Amino acid sequence: MFAFLEGRIDSKGQNEVVLDVHGIGFELNCSMNTLGALPPMGETARLYTLLNVKEDLMELYGFSSTEEKHMFERLTSVSGIGPKTALQILSSMTLKDLTLAIVSGDTTALSRAQGIGKKTAQRIALELKEKVSEADFSALQPGVELPAAVPVTDAVNEAVQGLISLGYTAQEAARAVKSVADQSAEPAQLIMLALRGMSSGR
Repeated sequence: MFAFLEGRIDSKGQNEVVLDVHGIGFELNCSMNTLGALPPMGETARLYTLLNVKEDLMELYGFSSTEEKHMFERLTSVSGIGPKTALQILSSMTLKDLTLAIVSGDTTALSRAQGIGKKTAQRIALELKEKVSEADFSALQPGVELPAAVPVTDAVNEAVQGLISLGYTAQEAARAVKSVADQSAEPAQLIMLALRGMSSGR
């Protein structure tokens, strides 16, 4: 119904902004990242929008970019993820990090969002893996390539999450585990091999 709205920022709340469009105030629910990207009150902003219609309620959601809007649509396509939960996920990390977490199956990062447990994080990674591609990440971070897809097994996921818990980024962990994924089916062994490989590569 609305592709975007452009107007003067009338007010900001914790999770919403009111946009004055030719004298009509539109209240839009937004992620913390979108709110942080907005100019000061009184200045003009454009937000890409989605209208959520319930039986007794209509809610507008606003996004600072079309990429964030598309990610919101993908998140709400996951069973059990509603619009409010999708906003919490978008608020928990940058869009780049969220895209990387989905592509690499980093359920630890996904479960940091409020209200997202391990099982829900696993469902997000599983259901969106085919919908979120390396091209999405590359568009957000030009010049940075993701590691080629790692075979998704429990051992690989545990090894990647183990390396992340040691302080490595999701990208570093996925790349390191990918390089040794065919050498063992044990998470602890994969972690040791990955650490050895990273150490020898420095």
